[in-house]
Amino acid sequence: MVVKVITDSTSYIDPDIREELDIEVVSLHVSFPDESMPETEIENKTFYQLMEEKGIPVSSQPSVGELYRAMEQVVAQGHALLGIFLSSDMSGTYASAGQVKAAVLEKYPGARIEIIDSRSNSMQLGYAAIVAARAAKEGENIKEVKEAAERNIQRSRFLFIPDNLVYLQKGGRIGGAQALIGNMLRIIPVLTVENGVTTVLKTVRTKARAIKAMLDKMLQDHHEHRIREIAVHHINCLDQARRLAAEIQARLQLEVTVGAIGPVIGLHVGPGAIGMVYYTEQALR
Repeated sequence: MVVKVITDSTSYIDPDIREELDIEVVSLHVSFPDESMPETEIENKTFYQLMEEKGIPVSSQPSVGELYRAMEQVVAQGHALLGIFLSSDMSGTYASAGQVKAAVLEKYPGARIEIIDSRSNSMQLGYAAIVAARAAKEGENIKEVKEAAERNIQRSRFLFIPDNLVYLQKGGRIGGAQALIGNMLRIIPVLTVENGVTTVLKTVRTKARAIKAMLDKMLQDHHEHRIREIAVHHINCLDQARRLAAEIQARLQLEVTVGAIGPVIGLHVGPGAIGMVYYTEQALR
């Protein structure tokens, strides 16, 4: 029985890798007062122009119908299915996938379906899906593929820096008072995702110092746990992301991929955000 992997659009996996590993993606949506669209169908440049004109939109999970169609298509072909979705503390996507799993199993009682809460988003979610899909391509069964994803989640870290705190404040991801004080004092936080939610790892006074703090944490993790793969994320600051990737590559002697964070996650951190995601040989938590 072949195992297929489904994830959601906030994984931001490179399209070539998705195609190579046959990873299915269901899209979350962004909605302005007068229009709604899947995040996979809008480029960041256009999205942030719309935000300037219309204000910060709201995001929404894939519909139950969209999830059902994606999951049923896999099991109808006789395949096992592993779904890996963004943190249940950030979206109802994981909960909806659990409901859809039950509905699909009613129609296909012999199907093998497993669902995982990644407890994160972006390439921290993406790497869990990639590692699982690689295990599936190597012929491992659904239990082994799920375990590969769960091990990856325990070995991964997401570090990122907003250019300012305006979007976090408006989106409610950091308390309003804290965001206001941060702007007044020109404090830049290095953020991470732990236990399914965004938390502050460290605060500094400039973005340059924040990037150094992020690099220092990465190098500490590499020294103690050995990084296997690493990606640099950015929102509309590609040149800066490439410079960061080149510095990481020189230090670690590892290939570093560069990819954009899309609208659903990006609307909470805003343009100019930069970060990195990696996973290690040994568990980080």
